[in-house]
Amino acid sequence: MRSQSLMPRFPVPALNVALTTGGRFVLGANPGDTFDLLVFYRGLHCPLCAKYLLELERLTPEFASRGVQVVAISSDDADRAQQMATKVNAQGLKFGYGLSLKAAREWGLYISTSRGKTSIGIEEPALFSEPGVFIVRPDGTLYYGAVQTMPFARPQFQDLIGAIDFAVSKDYPARGEFTGPV
Repeated sequence: MRSQSLMPRFPVPALNVALTTGGRFVLGANPGDTFDLLVFYRGLHCPLCAKYLLELERLTPEFASRGVQVVAISSDDADRAQQMATKVNAQGLKFGYGLSLKAAREWGLYISTSRGKTSIGIEEPALFSEPGVFIVRPDGTLYYGAVQTMPFARPQFQDLIGAIDFAVSKDYPARGEFTGPV
């Protein structure tokens, strides 16, 4: 069963993953000045993820100039995560790996079962999480979230840059926060 959705303006689950460059990313320990952008991807087996992360790597300096720390995260092991980081020629983009499926569920991500080898000939893990993109405030509360059941039609990073510019300039609050009866 899938967990409850995360709520804007409320704390997000804990997140602590190893980084391909060494050390760990611990959400909240050293947040971006403006936001943390967490991009959960399916894993090395996903050709659409590689294309998506190539664009994220290209735009990471744009996010950084806005005080946004960017991390790409999967449940892949160290070797597979490093292969993906190499595939996208990661310079500024951090790659976190070893996300537990329990943690993925806490973040509201969908979990899929393996269908064997993908179109690029890489075996899917037995279980893995589907994509999600989250923007988290330095205080650990959710500002924006999007999850997908498939690798297609993800939020575009250029659009997110524009949204961050607007949100910061207008002091725009996180939306979707109402929890009362409807």
